[in-house]
Amino acid sequence: MTILEIWMLGVALAMDCFSVSIAQGLSAKHVILPPMTALALSFGIFQAGMTLLGYLGTSVFSHHFLHLDYLAVLLLLYLGVKMMWDGFKKKDHADCLNILKPVAIIMLSIATSIDALAVGISLACLQNTTTTAILLASGIIGLCSTLFSVAGLWIGIKASRHINIRSEILGGIILICIGLKIIIEDLT
Repeated sequence: MTILEIWMLGVALAMDCFSVSIAQGLSAKHVILPPMTALALSFGIFQAGMTLLGYLGTSVFSHHFLHLDYLAVLLLLYLGVKMMWDGFKKKDHADCLNILKPVAIIMLSIATSIDALAVGISLACLQNTTTTAILLASGIIGLCSTLFSVAGLWIGIKASRHINIRSEILGGIILICIGLKIIIEDLT
């Protein structure tokens, strides 16, 4: 793979992180530095780590990775429904930010990085893939995911000022749509 192809792959994998981050920014409505930093870094670390895990585990555990898409779908649907439920209930703003709690951040990180696991498996199947190349690819994928997450959070926060519906509901819809996209991709 060329360096350009690796960057394009990193950007493609970062799109789910970007979308989920927009949803989180919509929900938060303003910068909450510690959990938002944790979210962006967690997305980057999980994307890079899952790429490495897929690459390293291919020869030993490849038959166990076949249906992990459904785990991502379940996590996204659960979190999306929870965000919508919280949006419909009359709650104060602090209660609506439960999605930025550590457990939710880990769940979102896993859900958005399942495709990186598949990419790692694919990279292992390519001829002439060196350890240096996979480390570089994983680093670029993690960096793209972190940067796109920061951008998504910023866009979500800015957009929340102009949206009339409860932003938690819109954020939940976005997460559910990402889950449905995964299902549709698996069926085609």
